[in-house]
Amino acid sequence: MIEVISQLGALRAHINGWKQEGLRVGFVPTMGNLHAGHFSLVELARRHADKVVASVFVNPTQFGPNEDFGRYPRTPDADTNGLQAAGCDALWLPSVDAMYPFGADHAVRMHVPGITDTLDGASRPGHFDGVATVVARLFNQVQADVAVFGRKDYQQLAVIRYLVRDLAYSIEILAADTLRDADGLAMSSRNQYLSEQERAIAPSIHRVLQVMRDACEAGVPRSAIEASAGRTLRTAGLVPDYTVLRRPDFTEPVDGETGALVALIAARLGTTRLIDNLEFDTGI
Repeated sequence: MIEVISQLGALRAHINGWKQEGLRVGFVPTMGNLHAGHFSLVELARRHADKVVASVFVNPTQFGPNEDFGRYPRTPDADTNGLQAAGCDALWLPSVDAMYPFGADHAVRMHVPGITDTLDGASRPGHFDGVATVVARLFNQVQADVAVFGRKDYQQLAVIRYLVRDLAYSIEILAADTLRDADGLAMSSRNQYLSEQERAIAPSIHRVLQVMRDACEAGVPRSAIEASAGRTLRTAGLVPDYTVLRRPDFTEPVDGETGALVALIAARLGTTRLIDNLEFDTGI
């Protein structure tokens, strides 16, 4: 049975016991309202660790003033059952007070420079500071050997990798592939906000990413690819925040270069903001 833990002392005692037995600990941080994509992260952690801890914490410091912190769904019973079925050994369920003992407004904040100032960082000021702040705390609390993050939040993954390297955390970061519905829509807790009509439109994002990849591989100039992707999304009924091609480090590629690239899209559909990306290599 999965252990549900809400006190930091109990969490550390649990993990220290495992480590005294020489066991490797995996960690999957989440904000709850879990779906199959989250459970696939647990399964990946299970393949790289003897014991797996997942956390569920809706982090107030990564939501902007006009974002959906208040309406973000909390489903603790379903999350616990799903995590147990996925092979998770412990659920870390901290309160806001446990995470931020001086209050969220008076917390020590983390800032990852450069990479957080573009794309989602520009559209959601302060978002990645909140992500880095809570992940640094979670890493300190759980003391895992390996942590798993999804590739769907590609910029977030890059922020975490930077944080770990810069602060010399002794934790291995694994990137899990994006899980998709049959029509290509990336699984996300926010998909439940979509109306039936919006849900039928949402897979356009993945199709446009594929077109961006194909056009890049065919040698079409980057500016033309990005502009065409934006027009296609608007025609489908979405409002794009960005449709861009980048290197994995988020620098801008030049036309015709070969190597690893990623197409990234953020777009609003009704009141819901969706993100997705597609990695590819023009050198293959």
